[in-house]
Amino acid sequence: MVTKVLCVAEKPSIARAVANHLSGGQINSRNVQGNQYVKNYEFHCNLAAWGACSVTMTSVLGHLLSHDFEDRYRKWNSCEPSALFEARIETYVEDDKKAVAGNIERQARYAQYLYIWTDCDREGEHIGTEIRQVATHGNQALRQPGKTVRARFSNVERAHILNAASNPVALDEAQANAVMSRIELDLRIGATFTRNLTLSIQPMLQGRFGAEERQVISYGSCQFPTLGFVVERYLRVRNFVPETFWTIKVMHEKHGIKVNFRWARDHLFDRVAVIVLFERCLTARVARVTGVQTKPASKWKPLPLTTVELQKCGSRFLRMDSHRVMQVAEGLYQKGWISYPRTETDQFDRGMDLRALVQKQTQGGAWAQFAQALVNGGFSQPRQGRNNDKAHPPIHPVNFVLPTQLSAEEQRVHEFVVRRFLACCSQDARGSKTEISILYGPETFHTGGLAVLERNYLDVYPYDRWTSSQELPEFREGETFEPTEAMMRDGQTSPPGYLTEPELIALMDVNGIGTDATMAEHIKKIKDRQYVETRPRGRRQREDDDDGEQSDGEMPDEAAAAAGRGRGRARGRGARGGANARGGATAGVQEFIPTTLGVALVEGYENMGFETSLTKPFLRKEMELKMKAICESRKTKADVIHETIEQYRDVYVRTQLRLDALRAAVRKYVFGENG
Repeated sequence: MVTKVLCVAEKPSIARAVANHLSGGQINSRNVQGNQYVKNYEFHCNLAAWGACSVTMTSVLGHLLSHDFEDRYRKWNSCEPSALFEARIETYVEDDKKAVAGNIERQARYAQYLYIWTDCDREGEHIGTEIRQVATHGNQALRQPGKTVRARFSNVERAHILNAASNPVALDEAQANAVMSRIELDLRIGATFTRNLTLSIQPMLQGRFGAEERQVISYGSCQFPTLGFVVERYLRVRNFVPETFWTIKVMHEKHGIKVNFRWARDHLFDRVAVIVLFERCLTARVARVTGVQTKPASKWKPLPLTTVELQKCGSRFLRMDSHRVMQVAEGLYQKGWISYPRTETDQFDRGMDLRALVQKQTQGGAWAQFAQALVNGGFSQPRQGRNNDKAHPPIHPVNFVLPTQLSAEEQRVHEFVVRRFLACCSQDARGSKTEISILYGPETFHTGGLAVLERNYLDVYPYDRWTSSQELPEFREGETFEPTEAMMRDGQTSPPGYLTEPELIALMDVNGIGTDATMAEHIKKIKDRQYVETRPRGRRQREDDDDGEQSDGEMPDEAAAAAGRGRGRARGRGARGGANARGGATAGVQEFIPTTLGVALVEGYENMGFETSLTKPFLRKEMELKMKAICESRKTKADVIHETIEQYRDVYVRTQLRLDALRAAVRKYVFGENG
């Protein structure tokens, strides 16, 4: 007897790919009336769970159901905004999705099993429950245990799909409940605070923004902390007061090679103290070598690629914003070129045949020769990171594709994914590092040099830099010399740069603002709301250490900007000779500048003086932890919604008492009024 199965994917492209693999290409395709994108694919195949099956494969277009307050609460002046914390929420199908929902309901009438093929993440689990809800309108029998199952897959490569089809699992109700909790909380909290903000502030802005009046001043529990990070950095830069520091520079020329020694104290902010120390150095006249050490050095290959890392690297190296990077990566996944691009995992399962994936990349591309070398014996097991979401492997290529088959943006993202994967499967770069210490008067100075001996992964991964420094002349421990130059120099500390997208994503990640799959959306939102603007970061001059040494790794953009180290062009005093400082420059990425309204909103809430601020990440981070607790069955959906609503209700009541602080900030920053 033939079993009738209805399969439903999250996207039309996935439905088409899965249907082709399961059917062996023997498909009848039918259009769905009322929607030009969704099709029904009919075919026969054998599925391990049920044997010979007659299958209809179709899809949705993301979320199938929508949620909003019942009609009497939808008008902005229909109630006090805080009433939305309890207002009844309706679930319904939007008009533009009724054809898709109707198709699923009709096809479900004849099905004995419902087989869900949504993405294997929280959102996918929830969309799966939406599909089940619509399908059971047409066939109540699908509510019975075991009648609705889902496939677990992370790419659309044929063997992977066939394996997933043979091993169906139950929908993860806990993950679906976590998403439903987030949807309800975001609706209630966002609508309550957005209405309150708009009704309180928007009248002040009438006529301020030209012909297109600003209709909504929106609030989101992820959106505002994200804006808060941008404004906090902006104010640090704006309020930065430079400090003058002093340092001692020593240079010695030996065998025609100039060697620059760094002061062990780096710099001091006490000019008199530095003068005293410098004079003691000059009085000593000679320096003595106190240590010479040569040791192996390594630059570690990168960890396997996660979603957060892809977004950060897309901004730093591909010059694409995080939202666009994710759109392109999603397209590459749907076409079958890369694995699912939304993953927190930076560990490859030991059972994965990574060598077979490397072999596929030997067919062409600029990296083919490197991939062949890995196949021929250069393969090394990737490093294991600390994160594993138990759902998807790290992002990696699953098939070979000629660059000519991809758009320009697709080529850039695909090339990065491939090179990152091959780098992970290569050896660490290896070198030799020499460190020399001298004692000049009472002060210690250091220099060092690096020789890169084996580039290894660096040959395929140009996004990392590690280069040999100028060769050092031979120094022996105990030898003495009179430095060719010694001088005291002054400089000034410089402010950190404005926040860049890689830095912002890193802050969101560590503070639990959004998930790896939603961070790009929150960043896009604060830009769309005109709370922030972006511009290319300028090339910032910095003083070079003049020793030519390259460290084991570049300081990441986010770390370097946060450090705000004192740098400055210095002037010499009482020197033995002199040296010209060399200027260095670093090309920037996109940086975020808040608009006057963005600054006003953050400072207005901060000026309310409450310990729990809407522009800080703590409330949202706690909410995300509660979502995780639902997924792990440590909390129920009802408990989390109740607890979180009470937290935000308390904040809402207290902010109502201090709205004057918010209006004052708007007058100060948007209108330039003081007092």
